[in-house]
Amino acid sequence: MITKKINKDKIGFQKLIATFGIILFAGKIVAWKLTDSDAVFSDAMESIVNVISAFMGLYSLYLASKPKDEDHPYGHGKVEFVTAGIEGALIAIAGIMIIYEGINSLVTGRILKSIDWGIAIIAATAVINYILGYISIKKGEKVNSLVLISSGKHLQSDTITTLGVVISLIIVYFTKIYWIDSVVALIFGLYIIFVGYKIVRKSLSGIMDEQNPELLQNIIDLLEKNRHTEWIDIHNMKIQQFGSSLHIDAHITLPYYYSLREAHQEMEKVILLLAKNTKRTVEFNFHMDDCKTISCPVCQIFDCPVRELPFVQRVKWTPENLTSVDKHTVI
Repeated sequence: MITKKINKDKIGFQKLIATFGIILFAGKIVAWKLTDSDAVFSDAMESIVNVISAFMGLYSLYLASKPKDEDHPYGHGKVEFVTAGIEGALIAIAGIMIIYEGINSLVTGRILKSIDWGIAIIAATAVINYILGYISIKKGEKVNSLVLISSGKHLQSDTITTLGVVISLIIVYFTKIYWIDSVVALIFGLYIIFVGYKIVRKSLSGIMDEQNPELLQNIIDLLEKNRHTEWIDIHNMKIQQFGSSLHIDAHITLPYYYSLREAHQEMEKVILLLAKNTKRTVEFNFHMDDCKTISCPVCQIFDCPVRELPFVQRVKWTPENLTSVDKHTVI
């Protein structure tokens, strides 16, 4: 029920972003018609990307919320990475459009009109965009939604571009130096391309299951803090992200003389520890390994009835050895 509520909240907020995207685009078109400014026109064109991205994000959230099925045993969460990547590419394209329009404005030397009205309208859209972007990022971080985070960053990057347009319009209004707004547009166009690149880079890392060092370290800290002596070794850990959900694979080494029930109960302690302290929906696939003679030097069960080698040292779990395919040993 909690997951359904979170998904419903995400989709509802994305609908709000899409609706405001259409309204703000209409406002910028009005401002462009009033001012005849190429910079305002390029900002309006970027808003088209906002609208397209908002609806793509809405679709991806809807798809990601669908339950697992026969064709998608891990669910549909990966679609968030795909749509976020497309959105990042669209942001970069918008930056290129801004640069193109800025250069075109410098070449043609266009004279602006009704600048005061243009300033008022564009400034209002900037404020609304920033507020929506801030709320979207915070909500995305809270529910671990890459779509909401990327949408928020997109809105805030659009705000920065829009502020650049406002500044250029103000300067032009007082100085009548019309090429200034084109130069400002070029600068912010480059910034927008950089923001788009970062979003694409993050989405590709999710699609390719790139390791998240911060998440892995948090899990290691949690395991170290609550470590049981019976957990002789944990290794071959892999973490995959599917939208806001996680899938964790790992091998845990337990005493070989444990009954199946005892071993399973000990493994469940690890799983419950991670599940209760991870603010996401987590699916686990743990494999139980029986201890070998090479495990004795790192095993802290000092009253072990079958110990063959003396204890040497406690192995501190690190990102390197926790993800290692092999059991830990000091031999």
